[in-house]
Amino acid sequence: MNRPRTSRAAEALAAAALLVLTAACGSRLPESDFGHDDRASAPAREPIRVGIVASATSPVGGGALTGPRDGAKAWFDRLNTRGGIDGRRVEVHTCDDGGSGVGNNECVHRLIDEEKVVALVATTALDYAGASRVSRAGVPDVGGQPIGAAYDTYPHLYGIHGSDAPRNGTPGWDGMLYGGTEVYRYFKREHGARTAAVVSYNQSASAAYARLVRRGLKAEGYKVVTEQVDFALPNFRAVAADLKQQGADLVFDAIDANGNARLCRAMDDAGVRVTAKVTNVQNWTSAVAEDYKDAPHCRNALWATGSSRDYEDTAHPAVRAFRDATKDLETHSQWQLEGWAAARWFTDAATSCARTGITRACVDGYVGRARDYTAGGLLLPVSFERSPEPPSTSRTCLSVARWRDSGGWVAQGDMNRTCFEVPQLAYEP
Repeated sequence: MNRPRTSRAAEALAAAALLVLTAACGSRLPESDFGHDDRASAPAREPIRVGIVASATSPVGGGALTGPRDGAKAWFDRLNTRGGIDGRRVEVHTCDDGGSGVGNNECVHRLIDEEKVVALVATTALDYAGASRVSRAGVPDVGGQPIGAAYDTYPHLYGIHGSDAPRNGTPGWDGMLYGGTEVYRYFKREHGARTAAVVSYNQSASAAYARLVRRGLKAEGYKVVTEQVDFALPNFRAVAADLKQQGADLVFDAIDANGNARLCRAMDDAGVRVTAKVTNVQNWTSAVAEDYKDAPHCRNALWATGSSRDYEDTAHPAVRAFRDATKDLETHSQWQLEGWAAARWFTDAATSCARTGITRACVDGYVGRARDYTAGGLLLPVSFERSPEPPSTSRTCLSVARWRDSGGWVAQGDMNRTCFEVPQLAYEP
């Protein structure tokens, strides 16, 4: 039986966007969501130490990579008010690696060797230079964001979207990763899109990702319009004029957040109306209203795709728990929800180990055996079944939302049923 698999393409998009940016340099939660301990009056026991590495002060700008950290901390804070895990508090040690490889290695050393954390959770590192050290130490890294190829390279590292790669020290399969075309298939099947534009900078990381997007679009039969702008002096007005002339249905991009806002403003000024201006999980935030305040038409054509349930879908109990616990945050984002899901994943693992001992090896064993894990319905099914051969096709599901000024991000259908059998295209990380 085919099961839904998560997509490498969405992860690649987030990584490419970050590389481009670098160059630019409450209410009670349901008790079932937390481990509950009736022995609150028992003597305090040694806490369970976990580490969170986030590139909080990095070349991409403050706040760009802190969402998963904030979501994970919110989970652990609320968990501790419920008695922790088996009566033990979870003690969270955070480390800002500054977005550099040197800083990342320092964080890894401090957390693993000095703080003696049992696991890393929700890692969001621009340059995960310490990944091999984490792996050699046998420290499970639970639910990290796949910026770069580390989670498809090393054992004991478990990305939030899963992996079928051998993870034997070489990225993917002999140095190649694979991404599906499900996003392009979705807009073709569900919205009749036929012409897609890809906007990039004349910068290596941006151009490389744009080539991958074009390959996927062409594999799905789209007419592809290529738009490249100068990185230092981008002429988005010229791009918008050409988009209108070409009659583009969709616009994809490999540019930074500021560039996207300027592109949208130019599209509005030129009267460009598209079916969708497609963005990724990194930009799936409540800040859209402010970031795109000068482009109301383009703003209301924004769509995001990913591998987790829309953080606005409060009809779902697991999302409602997240929103209740984070109601005091200034903004909300999909990455916050994924950090919350990563912390829940660690909690499930540690709870299963409580009787025999919450050790690195036990937590690692639980997470490594994951088969279709969903964090209570927050994630598309996540697994780590190592495949000796790369996939040629895969049944892949995706979460889709669109921005509406009247309701924020609105989920489009059931992510567990929005699935397609699509080709998997090879690319170098």
